[in-house]
Amino acid sequence: MSPAPVIIAIDGRSGAGKTTLAIELAATLREHHKVSLFHLEDIYPGWNGLVAGVERYVSTVLAPLHRSEPAEWVSWDWTAHYDGATRTTQPAEIVLVEGVGAAAAAALPFLAAVIWADSPEQDRRSRALARDGETYEPFWDKWAAQEQEWLAGDDVPARADVRVLNRADGAAPAEVLQSLLYLPALASVLLPERSARTGLELQAERIDAVPDPVLVFEALFGGSANAVWLDSSLTPVAPDGGAAAERSRFSILADDGGPYGQSVRHNSGTTCVSVGNASVTTEGPFFRWLDGVWGQPTLRGPKDYPCGFTLGWLGYLGYELKRETGGSDVSAGTPDACLLFAGRAVVLDHVERTVWLLALGAADAGDWLATARSAITEASNRKPAGAGHVLEPRAPGHGGPDFTARDSEASYKFKISRAQHEITEGNSYEVCLTTALTANLPAATLEPWQAYLMLRRGNPAPFASYLRFGDLTVASTSPERFLRIAPDGAMRAEPIKGTRPRDADPARDALLRHELESSPKDRAENIMIVDLLRNDLSHFAVPGSVSVSRLCAIESYATVHQLVSTIDARLKPGMPRAEAVAACFPAGSMTGAPKVSTMAILDRLEGAPRGVYSGAIGYFSLNGATDLAVAIRALVLTQLPGGRAGLSLGVGGAITADSSPQAEYEEIRTKAFGVLTALGAQFPAG
Repeated sequence: MSPAPVIIAIDGRSGAGKTTLAIELAATLREHHKVSLFHLEDIYPGWNGLVAGVERYVSTVLAPLHRSEPAEWVSWDWTAHYDGATRTTQPAEIVLVEGVGAAAAAALPFLAAVIWADSPEQDRRSRALARDGETYEPFWDKWAAQEQEWLAGDDVPARADVRVLNRADGAAPAEVLQSLLYLPALASVLLPERSARTGLELQAERIDAVPDPVLVFEALFGGSANAVWLDSSLTPVAPDGGAAAERSRFSILADDGGPYGQSVRHNSGTTCVSVGNASVTTEGPFFRWLDGVWGQPTLRGPKDYPCGFTLGWLGYLGYELKRETGGSDVSAGTPDACLLFAGRAVVLDHVERTVWLLALGAADAGDWLATARSAITEASNRKPAGAGHVLEPRAPGHGGPDFTARDSEASYKFKISRAQHEITEGNSYEVCLTTALTANLPAATLEPWQAYLMLRRGNPAPFASYLRFGDLTVASTSPERFLRIAPDGAMRAEPIKGTRPRDADPARDALLRHELESSPKDRAENIMIVDLLRNDLSHFAVPGSVSVSRLCAIESYATVHQLVSTIDARLKPGMPRAEAVAACFPAGSMTGAPKVSTMAILDRLEGAPRGVYSGAIGYFSLNGATDLAVAIRALVLTQLPGGRAGLSLGVGGAITADSSPQAEYEEIRTKAFGVLTALGAQFPAG
């Protein structure tokens, strides 16, 4: 007996374009498969026959096809308004069934996947009448009432694997096919289509230019709902800023536009990928999903291209993904991960003073490269003119957001004492305790893009970033690398632990720097995290390759001095790269040591999710490279109902047995200073 066919249902209300979608999808699939196509409109027994038609379809079509047997079914003669001829649908490797009720509850045991197609009601009506003519018009309301009644008791859209807004612009079939590739149930049958994703061609252009990146972003990605700017905006402010300068070499600007563009949100074990107007939902761990879409290198960079990013996924991983790496399951108010897939991007090389334009080979690649080339020329020749480019940080208390602290000074100090009790009891060596500042304000008073421009102007950093995912924006000026994996498997982590504020007086500033450099407590904090990361990296590293190339070095930024170390290792050949990231996640500098037991302590002490804060921001490139920053100095902006906006800023510090509660409280104020000052805000009193 032949293997059972893979049956895919395309459901949706009348006029949603299901028939055209099914025909075009079948034509594409026939390049690699034998495909049968069944239309439910051929089996409904009349204009009142939705329920009866579904019953006929399940028993006489789906059941035998699922047994790899020909399906013999009675058609409906729409002219005679009676049963017509008996027809046969042959089984095939893939069977597409389309029509209202194709994914009814009774059909589910036979289906491998469900696609729900939708369109606005007026579009559906006009499309249906154009297809079926005036003879259908008197029956539109009768049929629509049946659909409504059926869906009220059988919520097909809610359980659909793929949902698509079919705009009848020809894009839906390709978007749906890309979405189907993410479904585990179809992984084996769609192997030829999945393999085609690895045969991508990269088009690249190098331009000698130094454009204003703000103008470039606004020109190419300013109108995109989902866009990312990994903004190495730091100019080192100390003679020994070489390591920070190395981390500040490249900036990457991209969105999810073009034929290959996609975006993904993950929440508590559910991953939703959007491909144009289609979306697909799957269940399972995020890092397993990431390994499936990124784990194996599929694209090399062009000759002499110095950056690790050769297109791929960009965005953030939230702290609550710790549920997959030994932490407890906590729900956050923001997605656990937001990424976009960039099939085209601009890469700025601040050392070579060049621009690289990257695009995957597609029909519109040439047009996009021409547009990007023009934008680079314009941004190189024109001085910044927009208000956003000349904004100065506001004076504290002058029009800035009014933040509220989750913990008062007394509350935070009490939690410090509880953390020290856990250390005394031997449950941890170091507890990286955090809290949050939040604000709720009219959305019109703080535009996210302008807020980021103020942040980067007042507090530049090697891993600054601006992430826009629809109603969610992350504006970060992080100085800390979480983890880098190069295409050749070289791994590097650079934890920061130990902070002092900058001072306008050079003598006082030098004293603060020396105080940090010579502090036994800060060095001990840093060394404990170095040991933790050495252990994390060792799980996937070549034995003997883990080394500490820099220990407790000082780096100076606009508002703080920091104590930084560097741990290097080499990934074992063939090891899953996403799992190597997971082994180190979340950053030990944001948890403490030992990691798993300390995360449990933090859950109890903090009593609230961290969300984006303490996670990671960066890219997962098609050449197998990743470079991720720790999500700190990060302002998270969320659009709320009623024209309101929510702001959140996480802050924290490492608690050890000899920590001074007052000094630790002052440290979180210092860490918040750069972001708050840029916004004209103050640290909440009390």
